[in-house]
Order: sequence, then structure tokens, then C-alpha cells
Amino acid sequence: MASFYRLKKLLNIYQCTHILQRPFTKSNLSTLSSTPISPKPINTLPSISQENSRIIYRLVYIFTNNLDSSKTQELDELGSKITTSIVENVLGKIKNWRKAHLFFNWAKNQEGYFHNCHTFNIMAECLSGVRQIASMRSLVNDVVKFQCCFTPHGLGFFIRSLGSQGLVNEANELFDHMKRMGLCVPNSFTYNCLLDGISKGGDVGLIELRLKEMCSYGWELDKYAYMPVLQCYCNARKFENALVVFNEMHEKGLVDAHVLSILLVSFSKWGTVDKAFELVERIGDLNISLNEKTCFVLIHGFVREGRTDKALQLLDKMKKMGFVMGISVYGVLIEELSRNKEIEKAMQLYEDMNVSGIRPDIKILSDLISCVRDERDMIRIVEGRYENLDRKARMLLYNSVLKRLINNVSTDKAYQLLCASACLDSGSDFNEDNLFPVKELACPNTVSFELVIDGLCRGDRLELALSLFRDMDHIGCKRSVLLYNNLIDSLSRSGRLNECYELFNEMKQSEFLPTHYTYNSIFGCLCRQGDDAGALSMVKEMRVHGHQPWIKYYTLLMQKLCKDGQAVRASNFLADMVQEGYLPDVVSYSAVINGLVKIKQLDEALNLFRGICARGYCPDVVAYNIIINGLCKDKRVLEAQDFLDEMIDKGLAPSVVTYNSLIDGWCKTGDVDRAIVYLTRMTEKEREPNVITYTTLIDGLCNAGKPDDAIRLLVKMETNGCSPNRITFMALISGLCKCGKPDDALIYLHEMERKDMKPDPSIYIVLIDAFIKNTNPNEACDLLQKVVRDEFLQDLNSKSRPILKEAILSLSVDPRTSSNVKILLEEGHLTALCNFSETG
Repeated sequence: MASFYRLKKLLNIYQCTHILQRPFTKSNLSTLSSTPISPKPINTLPSISQENSRIIYRLVYIFTNNLDSSKTQELDELGSKITTSIVENVLGKIKNWRKAHLFFNWAKNQEGYFHNCHTFNIMAECLSGVRQIASMRSLVNDVVKFQCCFTPHGLGFFIRSLGSQGLVNEANELFDHMKRMGLCVPNSFTYNCLLDGISKGGDVGLIELRLKEMCSYGWELDKYAYMPVLQCYCNARKFENALVVFNEMHEKGLVDAHVLSILLVSFSKWGTVDKAFELVERIGDLNISLNEKTCFVLIHGFVREGRTDKALQLLDKMKKMGFVMGISVYGVLIEELSRNKEIEKAMQLYEDMNVSGIRPDIKILSDLISCVRDERDMIRIVEGRYENLDRKARMLLYNSVLKRLINNVSTDKAYQLLCASACLDSGSDFNEDNLFPVKELACPNTVSFELVIDGLCRGDRLELALSLFRDMDHIGCKRSVLLYNNLIDSLSRSGRLNECYELFNEMKQSEFLPTHYTYNSIFGCLCRQGDDAGALSMVKEMRVHGHQPWIKYYTLLMQKLCKDGQAVRASNFLADMVQEGYLPDVVSYSAVINGLVKIKQLDEALNLFRGICARGYCPDVVAYNIIINGLCKDKRVLEAQDFLDEMIDKGLAPSVVTYNSLIDGWCKTGDVDRAIVYLTRMTEKEREPNVITYTTLIDGLCNAGKPDDAIRLLVKMETNGCSPNRITFMALISGLCKCGKPDDALIYLHEMERKDMKPDPSIYIVLIDAFIKNTNPNEACDLLQKVVRDEFLQDLNSKSRPILKEAILSLSVDPRTSSNVKILLEEGHLTALCNFSETG
């Protein structure tokens, strides 16, 4: 018996291959359909005998109910009788895909039975419908394993099922296998189905290869060959290629509304609005009418890309083509126009709706109200519609009016309208004639009060907002968490902490639970006031209720305490935060470390820095800069250099600030050569030296007795595009004076004056003193006369006054300048600066 079935199978294969292996030409394929949208291949079966009907019934019954060992014997008997016709019928009657798949796998294991292309396709259709990808792959393996022959139509259907689930590689490999093994001779329909699957996978190279293959057989490409290629190009944004395909289809008369829609919708989807509209303009030449759905999709696409101009042009075309506009088209256009404040265009569309008899919904009305500037337009919108609205829609429209008034900086009108609608005393006259229809719209609800109270809070009308909040009880309007939060936040920003706590406690006693926003509003107020004890108490309460304190607030507290010289308190606060289970961020720690550095507690700052590193924090460049700067100012430059090496080892890139601190440190310790080395390193690391870098080095070179190098560095600074500022010039002038070069210093003073830079008064004193020491009293006296007459010395600091006094005494006893000093004294220019009675 087994030998008989094997022979039967071989004969079946021979018959199929004999038929399929005829010459692979166009003539023997022309009778087969090429459309990929054909139904699955029809297998004309003989009428079912009574015995086969009984077998089908029993198999369906067994596999749709729970299988157990009691059915084994019956299944063995039925298995010896099954045919492909029976299997097809059973698969068609089992509705559950799992049970159908179980039956399919059972059938393939029955001796003498082999699935054919029809049973494979029924199973493929079932599995693809429920997206069973793994089972679909297993099905492909079975086709290959059992060497099943397929008709071209049957293989096309199977490949389409694979392609629909994204199994493009499997479809492509199966196609090649079937062709290579002679199990199927593909025709144009088979290829079209393959192209359709490849298109879904988006493989442009592969689809071009298969299309070239089709052309090599001399086949005339039809619409269903072109469409997947067109779709594939569109999905890959290869629009020029897509247009080439489209034009070729047009030349062959294959373009219809569906093909045009594919291209237009793709252009719109990928934002190529202008190309899409160019194609719309060609519709007349193409003799194609766009359908309504495509036009609507295009309008939505144009609006999404912010091209309402093109959307409106297309709308006009649709009207001329006789399309009836739906509310959704008007809705999307009015929404976008309202957002862009194109009020006239939005109102024109609204008028068009009225003329066309289209009743706008509440969303359209709200969008229109949100953009109108003139209250008369707002009233016109409300008057025309409010009588036809239900209660809920009226309420939404009413709140839209309130929102527009507030956004239009008419909070007072919104407040008066709310009070008039709720029969509350607004404390001022309400012009009912203007807003009467709005007043009659609805009784205000919680949202109405939220809108107006928020507007009052933002407009610094906190007392009015609080009064309105209390009035809600009088009309029985329910309060909300948002109302409490807005008021508590506004009170906290005004520093009214006690009132914050009053509302906070009231909120806790009501049905509303404070949120993280509530807690943080009060926490922020405490931090702004520098109340670290109160802030810590709030943190503890927040922890109990599962809320996190906001980093920005406790960082602000750290900065405030450190600014007030309370860095130790700030450090203790962070330690308490950690104890409460909160881990402050590096920014907060950096603020405290900076505070400790400023109060000269550098070792404590270093301990804190090392402590956070040990706890797993990764300090950023700012934190390292604070430490490096502190060490450099304390003349511990070698330690600062160690920190620089450490930050580089951690992958942090030193900033200009880092290098400036080290350059300043080496200059202050008198090692200007090392400072120059760091200037070189900056340029090597592509860190552009700034005016602070050059000024520090110029000062350092002068202090090191290298004034010529300082001048050369100034020239280099300007050559590199960094302009010296007044601090740079003052550093150079002062340094040159220290080095006994007042003549050179005077040149740079004149350059400052040409650049409209005003030096500090002390610079003139330094220059006068330098000229006297350089035995040039005449120049010193000329400079003194200039500055006292121009009142440059009014803001002279106490440190420079003794030097000035000494200089005047020296000039007053020098015969070359004494007469000029005497004149200055007689004119009263010097008496305000110091007592010169001893000069006679």
C-alpha cells in the first residue's frame, strides 16, 4: 500500500512538471490573470460523496473539541482516507486558526497524503489573517521540504500572503526556489504578486531587479506591475523615480484616480507639498477626477505641513468640481488658521459653512473664538449658534469666551462676565449690551473659575482671585486641586507664606489631596526666603506623602545661603536631605562647594567634593572648576594641577575657565613661564583663549618684569581676533608703570581714550606717580591738571589718596611744577582731595 501511495505522488509530480515545463514564453501564459487583487485560486472539486461528508464532519468535530487519547483509533482510521479535497473542506470549516493549524500539521503526517497548492494557500490565508509570522515561516519550509508543485496563480497568492506579513525575504527566496526546481513556471501574475510584496518591504533595488526580469521576458507591463513599483519609490521618497513611473503609466493609459492618489498622498505625507500641488494642477490634462477622500487626505496633509495656502486652493478646486464639503475639512482648516492668527480667512470659512448650511460643531466655534480680536466677532459667533447647543456645548463655548478674553489681556472683562453670569458682585458696572448672549450661555462651572482665577493670578490681581475663590461657596460651585495649586503658587511667589499654609491646611482637610506641585510651591517659597529649617521640615512631610522636592528650589536655597556667607548651613541642609532619603544633584553640591571656597573654608570644600565622589557622583566641569579656582586663589596650584589631570582621566574636557584659573594661579605665584605653557596647551586643545586669559598673562608678565613680552602678547591678542577691554589696558598701563615705563603706559592710556574706554581714577594716580619717579615732573603735572579739571578723581579710592597726596607734595616743592600746583590749589581743585596746608 505504501509503495502505491509513493508511486501516486511521483505520478502527480510528473504530471505537474510535465505541464509546467513547457517553453517559458508569453504565449503559454497569456490566458492567466495578471491582477494581484484576484481571489485565491479556485480549485474545482468534484461533488462530495456521502462517505467523504461523514469524514469531514468527524474531523471537524474532533479538532474543534478537546483532543484526547480516546480519539486516537478513530483518527488513525480517518487519516488513511483523507484527500486534499477533504482537507480543504475541513480547513474551511474550522474557524479557530490554532485548531486549523493543528489539523493541517496532523494531515501532512498521514501516510500517503501530501498537501497541494490549494491546502497550502488556505492555511497561508488563515495564518496571515491573524499575523502568525513564525507559523508562516514554518509553512514556507513545508512547501520547500515536500516539493509541492504550484500553479502560477497559486504561487502568486501564496507570495502575496507572505508579503502582507512583511516576509519579503521568504517570498523572494521561495519564488526563486520554485522557479529553479521547476515546481512552478511564474507568469506575470506571479511576478506582480512578488512586486507587491517587495513594495511592502521597501527594497527599491530588489523591485527594480524583478521588474527588469519581467521586461526581459518580453511581457507588456500592466497597471498591477507598475503600481507596486510606484508605491515603493514613494515610500522611499524617491519622488523623481516615482514621477518617471507615473508618466510611463500615463503614456500607456494606465493612470486612474487610484494611481494618482498613491502619488499625491505620498507627496503630501512626506511634506513635498509643492510637488503634490503641481500634480493637482495637471488633473485636467490627465482627464482624471480626484475622489473626495483623496482631496480630504491632501487637505489634511497640507495643513499638517503648515501649508494652509495650498489647502485653501485645493478647497476652491473641490468646490468647483462639485464636491460637498464635510465638517472635518472645515474643522481642520479653521483650527490651523486660528492657530496662525489668520482671522479673516478663518471667519470667511465660517461664513462659507453658514451659507452651505453646515452647522459648525463646538470645536470649530471654540477655535474661532480663540483667535478673534474684536469682541463683536466673538458675539456674532455666539449669537448665531448658542440657542441650538445643548447644555454641555454651551458650557464649553462659554469657557472658550472666558479663555479668549483672558488671553486677549481682557481679564477684567472676563472677571465681570463671570460675576454677572454667577450673580456675584464684581465691584464695577458690567456692560450687558455687549456680552448679553455670552452671559446667558451658561452658569459658570469649576473650569470657568479656574480660567478667570488663573488669569487674575498671572495679572498680579491676587486679592481679587482670592475673593472669587471664596465666592465659589456662595453659588455652590465645587473647587478643584488646580484652583488650590494656582493660588498657593501665586501666594508663594508673593512671599505670603502664612496664607500659603492656610490654604494648604484647608486643602488637606477637604476632599482634595495636595499634589507634588502644591508641596513644591511652598517649598520654593521657603527656599527663596532662605528658611532652611522650614524647607527641611517640608522635605520631611513630602517624603511621608511620596513627593520629590524640586531640584531648582533647593539649589536656589543653597545659592542664597552661600551668598549670605552661610555655606556651612547649606552643607548641613544637603546632609539632612541625604538622611531623609533624597540625593541632591551635582549642581546643588557645586553651589555649596563654591560657597565654602568663598568663605575661605577650602579644606571643607575639598572634603565635600571627595565625599560626593566616594558616593558615586560624577562631578562635572563646573564642579572641578570651582575646586581648581579655589586652590589657585589659595596658591595651591600644584594641587589644582592634580585635579586638572583627574578630570581629564575621567573624560571631562577642561574649559577656558579651567585654564584661566590655572594661568592666574601660576601668575600669582610668580611662575609666569608655566602660565605661558598653559596658554599653549589651550590652543592645542582647541580652547580659544579669551580676554580674561590674555589680561591675566599681561598682568603676570608685567609683575615678572617682562613688559616687552606683555606688549607682544597684546599685539598677538589683537591679531588672534580677541579685542582688549578696559581691564586689559589698565593691567598693561599699571604693569608698565611698575616696570618704569610710564611713557609707553601713556600711549596705551591715549589708545583707551580713543576707544571711548574710561579708566579707573587710580590708573591716573599710578601714571602720575610713575612719571615723578622717572624724573619727569612736567608730564606728571600735565596729567594732574588734566584729571582734576575733568573731575576724573571724584571717585578715587582710599588706597590711592595717600599716593596722590605724596605726588602733589612732590610736585609743589619742585620749582618746575610748583607754580602750576599753586594755581590748582587756588582754584580749589585739590582741597576736596586732601589737606595741603603744609604746602603754604
